[in-house]
Amino acid sequence: MTRNSAPNAPTLLTLIILVMKTVGYVVLLAFAASLATAADSQPPNIVLILSDDQSYTDYSFMGHAAIETPNLDQLASESVVFRRGYVPTALCRPALMTLATGLYSHQNKTTGNDPAQTAANANYAKDQNKPIKELLISHIDQTGALPQWLAKQGYVSHQSGKWWEGSFQRGGFTDGMTQGFPNPRGRHGDAGLKIGRGGMQPVLEFIDQSVADKKPFFVWYAPFMPHTPHTPPDRILKKYIAKGVQERIAKYYAMCEWFDETCGTLVKHIDECGAGNNTLIVYVTDNGWIQTEAGSYAPRSKRSPYEGGTRTPIMFRWPGTIAPADRPELCSSIDIVPTMLAAAGADAPHDFPGLNLLPQLKSGQQIDRNTLFGESFAHDIADINKPQASLLYRWVIRGNHKLLLTYDGAPGKMKYPPQDGEAKLFNLKTDPGEEENLASQEPALAQELSQLLEDWYVPNERTAGKFAQAEAVTRKSPQRNADRKKRKQP
Repeated sequence: MTRNSAPNAPTLLTLIILVMKTVGYVVLLAFAASLATAADSQPPNIVLILSDDQSYTDYSFMGHAAIETPNLDQLASESVVFRRGYVPTALCRPALMTLATGLYSHQNKTTGNDPAQTAANANYAKDQNKPIKELLISHIDQTGALPQWLAKQGYVSHQSGKWWEGSFQRGGFTDGMTQGFPNPRGRHGDAGLKIGRGGMQPVLEFIDQSVADKKPFFVWYAPFMPHTPHTPPDRILKKYIAKGVQERIAKYYAMCEWFDETCGTLVKHIDECGAGNNTLIVYVTDNGWIQTEAGSYAPRSKRSPYEGGTRTPIMFRWPGTIAPADRPELCSSIDIVPTMLAAAGADAPHDFPGLNLLPQLKSGQQIDRNTLFGESFAHDIADINKPQASLLYRWVIRGNHKLLLTYDGAPGKMKYPPQDGEAKLFNLKTDPGEEENLASQEPALAQELSQLLEDWYVPNERTAGKFAQAEAVTRKSPQRNADRKKRKQP
């Protein structure tokens, strides 16, 4: 037998086949790796859950003895939770505008819920031949909004619930429920206010369609809950009545639980449709609420610069990316927009005053900040282009100390206007109810914190330590109140 015909020697054809197989395996592995990389690079879905008029204390996981919130408790157990979360301005429209724009109220100029009937506003309307409400809404045209910036990354978006800035399209949402001013009941949500109370189908169907289309989605879920009217289902209300809770308080408690149920429905659907591991869920409330037995809310809750108005738990859930943790640091809703944009890999249109918390959420490292700022304005905006015209308070929290300063902006017709101009200093750790004013005992600390407020921005049109008298509030007749409640029904 010749050497070339040896049975163990590989032929040229065999070598070619071996090389082709090897190359094929390499190509196949490279292709698989590219698929994995592509899957990993898919931006996360983003869901904002926004409670409406709920105290930071009013959850089981925050320690409330009576209110039951099992679904939000579960969300908290799966999230990074900031128990010392805050909104800079504790009123519905300004709080939502911060969440849409990532800007403080003095920056986006939407400082209250409605334009006041002032000479300044009347002149703007006359000069531009447009309704003053339309001119107020146009602030969002100037600032831009989160859905618009996410759209550049291929996101589709859905608005439901509260929305003050005209139609959902005006905020950059691709889908939504609110038609807005000047449509009937277009002040703050119209058809959008049905979400939650009237079921969850519009949001759930949007999520299903987005998943089917393989599109990253953003959901703005801001139901009119637990906001008044407090009309919970009897099955929930009876539970709290049976606990011996006074009826008006029980109705509010039941609304908190009803809202919790809707959150459970939303999160469960996200998980069951297979989107859970690639969805960042963020939770916050617009402002606090302390229900009274006489009806309505207590002075130091909604609209106020006190803890009962500005404080809220803030949560971030992203399974497999953000490990659940209970964080002791301060957090503000001003941080939410830059954090969401970072998670989406979207370009920020400009620098934001808040922090991108994503690196610290992922790593667990401490946030390099111990100071937060906030500001309060009148419910009705005295001058839609001059935020300081309605400025009533500014506050700063550094660590456990909080300084609250009063200003002489126009309160208009206000339920609980400022009563004095005295600077107030509190230790929130030892005095969470803000009962003991330490300003006279620790003047150096008060001055130091006051300088932080000046460094934040200088309100050169207002004077600290003074306050303006509020206009008389006309008491509504029982029949007018009943008619108003009917109009507010979603």
